[in-house]
Amino acid sequence: MDIKKKAYLASGCFWGTEYFFMKASGVIATTVGFMGGQLQNPSYVEVKTGTTGHLECVEVEYDTTKTSYENLIKLYFETHDFTQTDGQGPDIGSQYLSYIFYNNEEEKEIAEKYIGILTDRGYKVATKLEKVSKFWKAEDHHQQYYEHKGTQPYCHAYKKIFI
Repeated sequence: MDIKKKAYLASGCFWGTEYFFMKASGVIATTVGFMGGQLQNPSYVEVKTGTTGHLECVEVEYDTTKTSYENLIKLYFETHDFTQTDGQGPDIGSQYLSYIFYNNEEEKEIAEKYIGILTDRGYKVATKLEKVSKFWKAEDHHQQYYEHKGTQPYCHAYKKIFI
């Protein structure tokens, strides 16, 4: 059984999303990039125009003996405004929407479970679910951006929602 798996999550600016996941227990590696869209091998400059159909996305590689997909989904919802329909914080545009890209039906069901929990609690969840497609790695200077810059995200914050 393969203990390493990958999750693909979009929740606005990929720098902020990556910031929280690279620090999470059981995460082996994170890579920022793009998913969806029409262009092959899109650049950051192209995607940030909002015209390519891509979303800023983070590939999260994790060790299934140390964390679970369910734990990653909880963290995902606790680190962005999943009710915002037009972007994330001050970052407005289709490239900054809240999306969970699932690899299989089990992941889809887990994501649906947490969307259901949040909906039952009165949240209007804007997060969309879509099957994983080709992940395009962003340019190297975008990887671990806040780690290199020595600052914290401006459009993501941690807010405990789940027990």
